[in-house]
Amino acid sequence: MPHRQFIGSHFVLAALVLVVLCVVPVRATKHDGRPNVLFILTDDQQAHAVGASGNPHIETPHIDRLARRGTVFTNAYCMGSQHGAVCMPSRAMINTGRSLFRAHGDMKDQRTWGQAMAAAGYDTFATGKWHNGRQSFTKSFARGEAVFFGGMCDHFNVPLHRWSGKGKAEPYRKAGVHSSRLFADAAVSYIDKHDGDKPFFVYVAFTAPHDPRDPPKEALPMYTGKRPPLPPNFMPQHPFDNGWLVLRDENLAPWPRTEDVVRDQLAEYYALITHMDAQIGRIIAATERNTKRKTLIVFTSDHGLALGSHGLLGKQSVYEHSMKSPLIFAGPGVPRGERREALVYLMDIFPTVGASAWAGLDLPEGVEGKSLEPVINGRREAVRDSLYLAMGKQMRSVRDGRWKLIRYTNINHTQLFDLLNDPHELHDLADGEAHRRRVTRMLTQLAQWQAELGDTQPLTTDKPQPMARDLTGHARKPDRHQPKWVREKYFNQ
Repeated sequence: MPHRQFIGSHFVLAALVLVVLCVVPVRATKHDGRPNVLFILTDDQQAHAVGASGNPHIETPHIDRLARRGTVFTNAYCMGSQHGAVCMPSRAMINTGRSLFRAHGDMKDQRTWGQAMAAAGYDTFATGKWHNGRQSFTKSFARGEAVFFGGMCDHFNVPLHRWSGKGKAEPYRKAGVHSSRLFADAAVSYIDKHDGDKPFFVYVAFTAPHDPRDPPKEALPMYTGKRPPLPPNFMPQHPFDNGWLVLRDENLAPWPRTEDVVRDQLAEYYALITHMDAQIGRIIAATERNTKRKTLIVFTSDHGLALGSHGLLGKQSVYEHSMKSPLIFAGPGVPRGERREALVYLMDIFPTVGASAWAGLDLPEGVEGKSLEPVINGRREAVRDSLYLAMGKQMRSVRDGRWKLIRYTNINHTQLFDLLNDPHELHDLADGEAHRRRVTRMLTQLAQWQAELGDTQPLTTDKPQPMARDLTGHARKPDRHQPKWVREKYFNQ
């Protein structure tokens, strides 16, 4: 080959290599500077059910420490649900970054957070609750230990599986051990054994504090001796039929709700959270022992819970207590001891962790969540100026920084709350002349949100249901997951 031709061919080859390197990102597998990622997801935990939220009646020292180490979002929301099992769409939104009407419950044909992390060179591991089908778990995580493919169960008898990544789920049985302990054991074991050559993505999804509210016996005394007080918006019954008054969650106590029953259930709920908090502390301690990489930690819950607020027990409403979640980011690149009031969704977590400051992900097409990294680091105050919430076909809501409007489509009823002066949503201002223009404007805003999200539910019905409904003495039956002592205590009344 002539010398000039030889040099020319090698120049072309070198140019092609440079083009490929520029177009295709190369992920280093050793010491590339990216942090590990630990995601902790609880089940049915109110935003207020954390000591760091200003609640003096609950003990959560490890979550509180995480809040001091990081940045807390005080207005984080689940967008809602099309059905009573709110956790399923919430988790689908978290894991796809998509909104309520575009995130599939089984995430079929949708790329997941776990897939994106694996493609970026992360070793992916999960333990705990996965309520979105085995197929989506298979594509999301290389391995899993103590995995629960379901929605709820007695915490001492959760059917668990070990996932090897080869398409088979083997039974993982440790009867008599509380689920929070089992999930923490699995996470700690994985983190302690991880060699650090690749960053890890550990997904820990607790079943607590979802009912049955059966904490270990040793966790109860601190709350049964001095039971938590009633919520400020406690009511014996909801003042009107919102379309979701009678379902499994609401059957867990008789109507009208009484002070004793609600305070007892709050004690059991708080005990579940305090026990879980100790397990969360063990997991965080494991990340601190694993010193080859720093760890970005995200803590949240799939949604909240009523537990006596507005005469409700469950999460099937769009009130603050049910749709708002705790949300904390802590670790490298996160300011310490900061609070952010920006309006955010849980679907924002995926693109936030994917920011170049942390995991550096190539986000899949269809992700609608917004990165909160600029808000976390103080470069922006907000990523949106309003939020939209939905529950079934019966409720639609929009809120801005101060005002919240709820529309009940089955009864043609509207509520308006001033969250600045009425954070517990007790004083409905919708019928007052002073706020008529505001109601009209927010109804228009609500319709705009519907159009943007593909929500086709009419805001008005030609056949409204009756508003009044008295459930005093309404018959109740326990579901099969409630342990014997719960059935005896709350259903023999």
